[in-house]
Amino acid sequence: MFSNNDVLETIAMVEKEHLDIRTITMGLSLLPCIRDTAEETAQKVYDLVCKKAENIVKTASDLSAEYGVPIVNKRVSVTPVSLLCAGFPSKAPLIGKALDNAAKTLGIDFLGGYSALVQKSTADYEKIFIRTIPEVLASTERLCSSVNVGSSKTGINIEAVKMMGEVFKECAYLTKDKDGIGAAKLVVFCNAVEDNPFMAGAFHGVGEADTVVNVGVSGPGVVKRALEKIPDANLTEVAEMIKRTAFKITRAGQLIAQEASKRLNAQFGIVDLSLAPTPAMGDSVAHILEEMGIQTVGGHGTTCALALLNDAVKKGGVMASSRVGGLSGAFIPVSEDIGMITAAEKGAITLDKLEAMTCVCSVGLDMIAIPGDTPATTISAMIADEAAIGMINNKTTAVRIIPAIGKGVGDQVSFGGLLGRAPIMPVHACDSSKLINRGGNVPAPIHSFKN
Repeated sequence: MFSNNDVLETIAMVEKEHLDIRTITMGLSLLPCIRDTAEETAQKVYDLVCKKAENIVKTASDLSAEYGVPIVNKRVSVTPVSLLCAGFPSKAPLIGKALDNAAKTLGIDFLGGYSALVQKSTADYEKIFIRTIPEVLASTERLCSSVNVGSSKTGINIEAVKMMGEVFKECAYLTKDKDGIGAAKLVVFCNAVEDNPFMAGAFHGVGEADTVVNVGVSGPGVVKRALEKIPDANLTEVAEMIKRTAFKITRAGQLIAQEASKRLNAQFGIVDLSLAPTPAMGDSVAHILEEMGIQTVGGHGTTCALALLNDAVKKGGVMASSRVGGLSGAFIPVSEDIGMITAAEKGAITLDKLEAMTCVCSVGLDMIAIPGDTPATTISAMIADEAAIGMINNKTTAVRIIPAIGKGVGDQVSFGGLLGRAPIMPVHACDSSKLINRGGNVPAPIHSFKN
C-alpha cells in the first residue's frame, strides 16, 4: 500500500527533481525481413517497424497522462543491420534510410541498430558495411549506429578499432555544418549488451524475443535532492540513501514497463536504471558527486565518489525489480550534463580523468568534443583504451567522440535538446599510430576461459 507521504514524495520527484522515464524503447527482430535483394528487404523492414511500433508514441503519452510521470523519449531498436545485408553490404544504406523513414512516420525520437558486431574479427561484408556508416548517418536524421569491437571473451579487434577511428572522423566531416552531429549518433562498444534502451548504442540482440519493451529510468535530480537532506552524513549513510532513492525510482520504471509491454503486445524486457543526465539545471550526475563532497567534478576523490554512486544505484535497483538490465548505473556524458560542461569549461575535468572514471561507472568516454584535426589513429587509441578497461573488468565500455572539424580547444559544439553542447577538450599530442597500425588482436584476459 502507498501512504499519503509516498504519493506526495513521488509528485515532488516529478515536479521539482526531474524524475522521468527517460525512454520507452521497443526492440524489434528484423530477421524475418531478409529477402533476396536490398530493395525488397528495405521495404519489409519499413513495413514491419511501422506495424509493430505504430502505437508506441500514443501508448507513452497515455501512460504519462495516467501516472503523471513524464516519458521523455519514444524509441525503437532493431537487429544489427549488418546481419540483414550480408549478401548485399554495399546496399546497406537502403535499409538505413528505410529505418529512418519509419522513425519519421512513427514520430519516434531515435531508432538504433545500424550496427555491427565484430568483437573477434571482421568479415569482408562487415568491412563494407562499416564503411557505409558515415554516409548513412549524414543522410538520415533519427538513425543511430553502433559497433562492438571487443569483449571479455574474445579480446579486442584492433583492425575494427582502427576502422572506427577513421569512421568517426568521416562522420564528423560529412556533418561539419552541424558541428559533427553524425559522430554524436555513433558509439563504439566493448562488451555491448543486447537490451540497452539508450541511444546511440541501442540494438536488439539476436537472443531477444521478436518484440520487447525496455524502459530506461533516470533521476539524477532526485538523488541529489535526497543527499541534500543529509549534508553531514558519513559515506555509509550516503550509500544507503542512494540505494533507497534508486529503489523508488526503479519501482516507477517497473510499473511503466509492465503497462507499456501489455498495451504494445510485447514482452517486458528490462528496466535500465541509469542516472542519465540532461543539460537542464538540476539534472546532473556531476552535481551529485559535488554534493557528496567534491568541490568541482574532476577533482581528486571524484572516481571514489562515482564508484559509490554507481554501486549504490545498482544495489537499490535490483532490490526493486528482478528485470534490471541494460547499462544500469551512472552516465557521464560531457555535452549532456550541465555540471560536466561547467567542469570542462573550467579545465577541472580532462580526458584522462574521464577515462579513470569510466573504470567504475556505466559506459565510457561519452559525448566529448575534441579538436577536428585530431588524427584518426589517436581516436582509435582512445577506443582501444576504453575497450581494454571493459575487457579486463568484464564491463561495458564505449566511446562517443565528436571531432569538431575546423575547431579547436576554446571553441564549442552545440546540438541542442538532450545532446546539449560541449567545449572542445584537449587531446594528447603524442603519436599512437604505430600501436594502431600493428593490427591483430589484443588477446582476451585469462578470466575469459571461465566456463
